[in-house]
Amino acid sequence: MKPIYRYFVQPQLDGKTKTVFGYELLIKELTPEGWRLPESFTAIDPQVISDLLLETTRILGIKVQYCSVNISREQLIDTTVAKAIIQSQKQLYPAKLVVELTEEKGPECYPDTKLIPHLRKFIEYGMQISLDDVGTGINDFKSIQEILPLASEIKFALQNFRTGLKDPKIQQKLHFWHAISEEYGLRMILEGIEDSDDAKMSKDFNISLRQGYYYGKPKLLRLPGDPVDFGF
Repeated sequence: MKPIYRYFVQPQLDGKTKTVFGYELLIKELTPEGWRLPESFTAIDPQVISDLLLETTRILGIKVQYCSVNISREQLIDTTVAKAIIQSQKQLYPAKLVVELTEEKGPECYPDTKLIPHLRKFIEYGMQISLDDVGTGINDFKSIQEILPLASEIKFALQNFRTGLKDPKIQQKLHFWHAISEEYGLRMILEGIEDSDDAKMSKDFNISLRQGYYYGKPKLLRLPGDPVDFGF
């Protein structure tokens, strides 16, 4: 039996205006235990991702400014996935598709010099580039320094740090990336906000763009033909 994948949608909130400004598409796999994140995103057949992304963006009637999709370095240079991303932007227009470059390691190591032409092509088609999970994995400052001028957004994920925002070391990291966002003129999204304490501290840090369970959990976006009780 072939694996079943669907995109889940999670809102991104502007804390200043109290409005949703964008949504992130999160791919999940249907397992006997329910919907779960895939063990490896790079292991998913590029054609499967391509077809699913096109189906999803075709029916996505969300009136927001931005719609984000996670892409690994491996998937970024895959022609099938790249074509689907470009077509998805056309379907979402006038909303902008934000390509979130994840920090997931693949079987190969791709230097920035190989990634940059692909990112530039997306930008030419009206898309924006986001650097996901900055400060963790392979998305440290040194590794993404050459890509930063192409980016429109960076995301700092609290869920990657067990100690949370109350930890002075995490606060120091957040201060650093907030300063980077201002230096390069980027949007900065603080994700992984779980409760009112996290929300208050993000306000104290003057970070207005936020994402996390406190504002809304990812919801299954059903495709035409999916049963009503699909996955439940």
